[in-house]
Amino acid sequence: EMFSSIDNVSLMVVVLLIIWLSGQMQESGIMKDLVTTIRSRISKKLSLAILPAVIGLLPMPGGALFSAPLVDDCDAEKAIDPLQKTRINFWFRHIWEYCWPLYPAVLLAIDISGLEVWQLILAQLPLTLVTVFAGWLFILRPIQASGTLERGKAQPFLLLVSPIIVVIGVYTLISVFLPAVSGLGKYTPMGIGIVIAIAFLQILRPIPAAKWKKLVFSLKPLNMVVIVAAIRIYGAFIEARLPGGMLLMEQMREELNHFGIPPLLLVVLIPLISGITTGIAVGFIGASFPIVMILLGSDPTLGQTLATVAIAYACGEIGMLLSPMHVCLVVTNEYFKTRLGQSIVSFLKPCLVVLAGAFALAGVIRLILG
Repeated sequence: EMFSSIDNVSLMVVVLLIIWLSGQMQESGIMKDLVTTIRSRISKKLSLAILPAVIGLLPMPGGALFSAPLVDDCDAEKAIDPLQKTRINFWFRHIWEYCWPLYPAVLLAIDISGLEVWQLILAQLPLTLVTVFAGWLFILRPIQASGTLERGKAQPFLLLVSPIIVVIGVYTLISVFLPAVSGLGKYTPMGIGIVIAIAFLQILRPIPAAKWKKLVFSLKPLNMVVIVAAIRIYGAFIEARLPGGMLLMEQMREELNHFGIPPLLLVVLIPLISGITTGIAVGFIGASFPIVMILLGSDPTLGQTLATVAIAYACGEIGMLLSPMHVCLVVTNEYFKTRLGQSIVSFLKPCLVVLAGAFALAGVIRLILG
């Protein structure tokens, strides 16, 4: 019943639409022009990170499907190891997930914590900066691709990313002015935005019916939907209540408390485990943040709340980034033909930097706000 809910059905529909829009952007040549425009203005190394970061502004499940071809196109001579491209695409795709207010997970964290939107954005923006630094240090810096620019005919950047702008714009407008639409499924506003973006792009750069037939009836969309369905079936088991009526994560907290585990360790472990087991930001927020907020007590200060949220969010995000259930990681590995386990291990060092940054940030917040 949980798996067949309208949210899960709309999620799979959105994934299908993502693949179609991604294919449409490739077939229309807009992806190639975007790569050329960015690379004509900045170095090859920088463009490798900026492209997935730009796509990362679009809060959609499996969004790495968009950016993987862009990263690959930056390496026309195939000089960069596929594992490196996997790491670049996946890591920089997720740099905004701590503070970008269009992400459902950010909004859910705001709702559960009781913080104002601006408070969480300002407090967590440093986590995005730390994530960028960790990605540069361990992922981007080792690549020998600096100092060269690809000269090509640059086109207006906003025009090239207009389909993404349309999706974000429609999503925002529906969420703000027509919130009842989300009652048809929380991914419905995003789906409507993608449909409008597809229609807009078809007007802007039409592709023939033969190419549409190839896109729509390709096995790739079906394979991806099956992957997402499998992950959500697993998620449904994780999110289900135990025979006694308690959630699995609640049961875990009781057992950890029974063994005298310090609250701070619980703030680290519960989101981390939630992130690993769900593989999705909304999943770890929904499963762990109610427990984390309970650990804060009945009347926490603003500083205590922001500091705890920073640590919990970072730990959940790290768990999600290292999760074999994460759709973006699965599809990125599938695209570049790399091994899932090898990719996960390669993210351990940058994740440790993010963890250290979260604790440092929490310390600064407590020092300033008390």
